[in-house]
Amino acid sequence: MIDVEVIETSSLGDRSYLVSDGEVAVVVDPQRDVDRVLALAGRLGVRITHVVETHVHNDYVSGGLELARLTGAAYVMSAEDDVAFARTGVVDGDVLEASPRLRLRVLGTPGHTFHHLSYVLEGADGPQGVFTGGSLLYGTTGRTDLLGDEHAQTLARAQHASAASMADALPDGAQVWPTHGFGSFCTASPASGDDSTLGNEREVNPVLRLAREEFVRETLSGLGAYPAYYAHMGALNTAGPAPVDLRAPTAADPAELARRLADGEWVIDLRHRKAYLDSHLTGTVSLGLDGPMATWLGWMAPHDAPITLLGEDRAQVAQAQRELVRIGVDHIVAAATGKPGELAEDAGRLAGLPSASFADLAAELSGGRAADLPPAQVVLDVRLGTEWDASHVRGAVHIPLPELNDRLAEVPDGAVWVHCGSGYRATAAASLLARAGRTVVVVDDMFGDAADAGVPLTAAP
Repeated sequence: MIDVEVIETSSLGDRSYLVSDGEVAVVVDPQRDVDRVLALAGRLGVRITHVVETHVHNDYVSGGLELARLTGAAYVMSAEDDVAFARTGVVDGDVLEASPRLRLRVLGTPGHTFHHLSYVLEGADGPQGVFTGGSLLYGTTGRTDLLGDEHAQTLARAQHASAASMADALPDGAQVWPTHGFGSFCTASPASGDDSTLGNEREVNPVLRLAREEFVRETLSGLGAYPAYYAHMGALNTAGPAPVDLRAPTAADPAELARRLADGEWVIDLRHRKAYLDSHLTGTVSLGLDGPMATWLGWMAPHDAPITLLGEDRAQVAQAQRELVRIGVDHIVAAATGKPGELAEDAGRLAGLPSASFADLAAELSGGRAADLPPAQVVLDVRLGTEWDASHVRGAVHIPLPELNDRLAEVPDGAVWVHCGSGYRATAAASLLARAGRTVVVVDDMFGDAADAGVPLTAAP
């Protein structure tokens, strides 16, 4: 009996897999914090013999090299990838035999990258499924522009050919096990569902339904922005990532926190945004652990910027540290835990931020007044471009959250009412604006409810 265990990394929208026959195991596309994988293998009582990569990852630091070193497993990746460490290079058609019951056949599936591979899990009755990495995803494919816009069309055509070859080679009942597609920015368009088969993908996936050039046009026209930290991931993974270090950061006292804030460093408040709005240290940035904290911080902050983490307790700091090292943010210079009043040198260093609903914003825009709130002189939308294009508040200013810190001077004068899709990014943006001395109101509400609340919306041309 072959068992496929999913190791979810929901904060980055990725999955890794541990495949076992009850005695030995193969790990597919592990994240950097490999203690999760080792713990799972221990619980199952299996020995890891192979660690396989579908591609050199652009959205996270791989744990494959370290996991192979710790377990003595073969580290398997494309023979064509130019890397700075020893590994087992494979090409299309090769077979990896972990045991007589556990075999993986290599499929060359270029598209997401030039040397991308997929791995077919073969059972006694034929193919059971395929680990597709960033090739065939649930209802979409991996994006093809991460290696540069100049390669995007070539790789999109390769992606189409790879999907067709996979569909020809495998039965409809074969399971599809992708690495990306659960909120990852590596997808060409939003993925849907938690499981799928090749037969289902034939019915719903554009790469298997559209002619090649139509697929290329549709795919490339729908690509949005992706996090700035992606620029560093490929280089780290080809050089060979350092072992992960999850030791607790140095504890910072109130005086040190005050110094770091005065120097303009990135001091991150990890609490839920509602707690942040109620009270926080002035100058801190709100990126709660209830959202994709690492993605937005890695996108906004310079890659080598010193980071200080503030949490309610040690568990919050440890969680944030784990999420950040997955994208190569190792320079967490300090941390502190407790309530804002315990972390402030004095009460004058504490602040709160007002919040509002879209109904309040509608009242403001119609000439009414929301009680006890500054007037909405500026409406700032910090969603991404694809979201703005679909629909936005009439007359709003658009600056995506990842660009805001560098474009603060473009925000018009006056009190700023800032919104996003749910309130998470709006609170992060408001913290940046408040740090710059602006008067701000957070629209802590769902954009999907804005029209019903009476907010005038328009679509971009």
